[in-house]
Amino acid sequence: MTPDGFGNQSYITPMTRTVGDAALMLQAMAGPHPADPHSLGLPAGDFVAAARPEGDLKGVRIAWRPHLGNRKLAHEVRDACEAGVAALAELGATVEPMADSFGNTEPVWLVLTQSFWNARFRRYVPEFGAHMSETLLRQMEAGAGYGAVELQLAMFERTRIYREIQSWFGHYDLIATPTLSRTALPIDHDFFAPIEIDGETTDTVRVAWYPYTHPFNLSGNPAVTLPCGWAGDGLPIGLQLVGPHLGDARLLRAAALFEAARPWADRRPPE
Repeated sequence: MTPDGFGNQSYITPMTRTVGDAALMLQAMAGPHPADPHSLGLPAGDFVAAARPEGDLKGVRIAWRPHLGNRKLAHEVRDACEAGVAALAELGATVEPMADSFGNTEPVWLVLTQSFWNARFRRYVPEFGAHMSETLLRQMEAGAGYGAVELQLAMFERTRIYREIQSWFGHYDLIATPTLSRTALPIDHDFFAPIEIDGETTDTVRVAWYPYTHPFNLSGNPAVTLPCGWAGDGLPIGLQLVGPHLGDARLLRAAALFEAARPWADRRPPE
């Protein structure tokens, strides 16, 4: 259980083969708990019922955002995600492109997270540092000098990011983005090194590879990633759908309808 019950920056959520199983897990996990102030007073909701692929998406307005504070997206990823968005339109949704006017959220995330890591783990470095990952140690060191004012300013910026994201849902019901800008990196890739997309060297992992998930860790908006195809290297490509705050039920329904239209659960990696 995290020692900070108010400023969560990451979320432990279901990872399943089907939307229905994700809804079932969420059903078991959701609901009020005295240790979580954000959960108090909120009904759990019937997520299993919400995830039944019934009806269509008529009347649902979806914004397609291929970029979210990043400059490079692999062609195969864009093509697969746009085919996925087209499938949502075939289900009756109105899909509109949305221009990228959003800044990358890594700077504020680093202040918040590296401060958290230092507060929670630095005391253990003298005794257990040899057993900690080099990435964690390096990131704690990078954030060791943040002051209280910098941390508070990052909290203010996080609030601004939340309000900006939530404002998108004044016109749209859901936001669609790629999940990652390219397929999976080699497991031994240097976390601090630039990545390559379509033969071009870009930025580091957080800035260039997964800028699409960072913002919603900060804002708390519900998001789901759905398989929408496979690249030439045989690796999967994901389409992310994001809903307004507490909009999990509508998000699950759209995800279930997408899954029914473009099923993936029978596909297995080669042995």
